Amino acid sequence: MIREAFWNLYVPGCAEHYLAHEIRFHEDFIPELDLVLERDGQIIGNVMYTKAKLTDQLGDEKTILTFGPVCIRPQFQRQGYSRILLERSFEIAKKLNYEAIVIFGMPSNYVSRGFEGCYKYRVSMNGTYPTAMLVKELVPNVLQNHTWTYQESPALEIDLEQVSEFDRQFPPLEKRWQPSQEEFDIISKSTIKGN
Repeated sequence: MIREAFWNLYVPGCAEHYLAHEIRFHEDFIPELDLVLERDGQIIGNVMYTKAKLTDQLGDEKTILTFGPVCIRPQFQRQGYSRILLERSFEIAKKLNYEAIVIFGMPSNYVSRGFEGCYKYRVSMNGTYPTAMLVKELVPNVLQNHTWTYQESPALEIDLEQVSEFDRQFPPLEKRWQPSQEEFDIISKSTIKGN
């Protein structure tokens, strides 16, 4: 399902299905936030979370969340299922006492779920504010009055050669270019300039 949802979306082929397979074995993976969505007995969506870290200007660290992959089967996309899945995951995350989520994604996919640009919260990647880095506070104002540096879990680091090897167990699919890849490339390489 994950492979089908991501194939050729952001790059020719995809690696998200491999990532989903690998992160379950990492210490930063959060099993309570590995959720699936079913319809008529068929799994149509999933989301997986790992821990991440924010460090403020004084060196104090805060454990937060990041998610990915998150997907809905292509035939069920744009029908509100990702909203259901993510909103449920936010409820569980709050009960687990997590205070914030930082992700990398297309802003158009996530601002309606309460995510905002990282610059608003002064969350950077070593002083740079990537356009695709989005923040959601689960506890209002928890990030206020700090300057933060984001660090994702090593669980999200993948070896592309291992992705190719893993992908051989599935039926072959054609890797090709499509416009969504150019849009992703533009967003993922752009940054927000501070004032």
